[in-house]
Amino acid sequence: QVQLVESGGGLVQTGGSLRLSCAASERTLSSYNMGWFRQAPGKEREFVAAIRWIGNTTYYGDSVKGRVTISRDNAQNTVYLQMISLKPEDTAIYYCADRHLLKGLPTTTAQDYWGQGTQVTVSS
Repeated sequence: QVQLVESGGGLVQTGGSLRLSCAASERTLSSYNMGWFRQAPGKEREFVAAIRWIGNTTYYGDSVKGRVTISRDNAQNTVYLQMISLKPEDTAIYYCADRHLLKGLPTTTAQDYWGQGTQVTVSS
């Protein structure tokens, strides 16, 4: 059973930084496009960032553009989300997801696997 395991969440003050990690077990992340998503209480899950397997092309959601960076370390079988200048509205559970490169980028409605999520709380 493939598992994506997120870590690195926590409580941080406004303006702070966090780096989230997503590691895969039972399967390599090679040949998979990866994405980060988040869901705040009472809101729908939304796209945060994605990175392609081929060429490492990156994509970002409008609400986080300029404040987050997605990257991957294939040797470590891990994908990262570096977040800076955090705001209270960034408070959410952050999930990673993958999708085989032949299927396209992961989206909120199309992915191969979700992780269990990691809580990020930004205090004002």
